[in-house]
Amino acid sequence: MNEEILNGGAETAFDEGSGAYSHAFSGMAANLVRVHEIGDKEFNSTFVSAPAPLNPGLGPIFNNVSCGSCHVSDGRGKVPGIGESAANMLFRLSLPGEGSHGGPVPVPGYGDQLQTRALVGVTAEGDVKIVYTEQAYQFADGVSYSLRTPDYAFISLYTAMPGNVLLSPRVAAPVFGLGLLEAIREQSILANADPDDKDGDGISGKPNYVWDVLHQKSVLGRFGWKANQPNLLQQTAAAYNGDIGITTMLFPLESSQGQTQFDSAPSSKTYELTDSLLYNTQFYVRTLAVPARRNLTDPNVVNGKALFLRAGCDKCHKPDMRTAVDVSFPSLSNQLIHPFTDLLLHDMGPGLADNRPDFKATGSEWRTAPLWGIGLTQKVNGHTNFLHDGRARNLMEAIMWHGGEALAAKNKVSNFSRTERDAIIAYLNSL
Repeated sequence: MNEEILNGGAETAFDEGSGAYSHAFSGMAANLVRVHEIGDKEFNSTFVSAPAPLNPGLGPIFNNVSCGSCHVSDGRGKVPGIGESAANMLFRLSLPGEGSHGGPVPVPGYGDQLQTRALVGVTAEGDVKIVYTEQAYQFADGVSYSLRTPDYAFISLYTAMPGNVLLSPRVAAPVFGLGLLEAIREQSILANADPDDKDGDGISGKPNYVWDVLHQKSVLGRFGWKANQPNLLQQTAAAYNGDIGITTMLFPLESSQGQTQFDSAPSSKTYELTDSLLYNTQFYVRTLAVPARRNLTDPNVVNGKALFLRAGCDKCHKPDMRTAVDVSFPSLSNQLIHPFTDLLLHDMGPGLADNRPDFKATGSEWRTAPLWGIGLTQKVNGHTNFLHDGRARNLMEAIMWHGGEALAAKNKVSNFSRTERDAIIAYLNSL
């Protein structure tokens, strides 16, 4: 078998259907399969307001009622249509400057994200109106395309918002394969870093260093659009807290703490989500397999791969990585995987800049998004919205938005013939 097919190494799922992102690792012991199943149930459980016999603790302010409501079928979030609420998007907030442990500065009365929903009798923090402006462009051969630039405006705010708030929109990213990314050795990631561009290739990937809440120290960040989370446990707990309003051992305070919506009624237990359920959910995300490559021998795909390399896309979207040896968990151990990311930050230019720093990430830097499984987005999630805010309506638009360190690669693609552009998209759709 051609090893390129095995995107996730031994943890590759051969499914091209709507459930392609939701397969558990193969070959796990029965007790671990059971933990994965419990985590799966928890990931998709709907939380309700307390008191309740099942899944209490929602809110009082929140963005959604379950993990699976945003990460539909473990895949990619969709931007709202015209006239729809932006409730299924996430909006990061901060003030200029550097906060505790080097992170963003929370906004008084709002924290670090906008909660767009609330329990009955409670006022949501507000919402965001999105307006797009279209602009026409041409490829070098004269074929036209257009890009849409989003503009965001706060609406229905529950209290005054400072005028200098930094706003950064997010759509939910896929959650499959994250355990394999977590298993990559830190040294392997840092080996690709070149923050001063010493080799002169125009690519200067750099690591983000973020605060590890459990271990109380600064560590390498590798998850989130700006690599602002260090591991899956913290990523999971932070999402429970900020997105659903659920407290855990890592984040024991309500996201509404200190605000008028805060409910100070005593709880019957210390946290709204037990440690075991938190770890089960983290384990579920950690053990989701990666869809296999498709159509490897198709001439268009073969040509597209050569063009992907010729354009230099692989300088950031690294095809190959290897996980560390882990004798305690063979499923993750020493796997050759093909995530098409270096997990580093890159300056993507002013067009994609959110102008909001996040630890070591500047306002124009983003973590290289993994490309594995991207060709199944339409099949699994019913759309082709890409980039951090979903502005790109297809893969070619996503490429044409690249700037900064990726500008040279974008320009090469723009200069390709129509047949070559079709080939590179065919290659991406095969991943």
